[in-house]
Amino acid sequence: MTEKEKMLNQMLYDASGENFYSNHNLVILDGAKVIFGDNVFIGPNCGFYTAGHPIDFDRRNQGLEYAYPITVGNNAWFGAGVHVVPGVTIGSNVVIGAGSVVTKNIPSNSVAVGNPCKVVRQITDEDKKAYFDRNLK
Repeated sequence: MTEKEKMLNQMLYDASGENFYSNHNLVILDGAKVIFGDNVFIGPNCGFYTAGHPIDFDRRNQGLEYAYPITVGNNAWFGAGVHVVPGVTIGSNVVIGAGSVVTKNIPSNSVAVGNPCKVVRQITDEDKKAYFDRNLK
């Protein structure tokens, strides 16, 4: 069975290419660095924003802004429409659910979702079994 046939049959398939994979409409606005680890998957319409503006309108109207780096560990996966704000660190082996707005650090080995994005559970060995068992049916 080809990888495309596997995909169309809702089975696991090999979508790998390089160590970084992004769908269309990825936005990285960087006044500071955005650092990605290896094997990072990014869904469509995601944004990583390192620049921000003061809440105080006098400073904001002067055109002042700040820039804080964003760091993403290895083996992270961002669902469609995720937005990450300045200064956030996302650990390794993390899944960020679609539509999430990441405003705080996310620890390694976790699934996090929502607005604001929060950890909902840890990733366990049971997660490996879920898709393997489905492919055998």
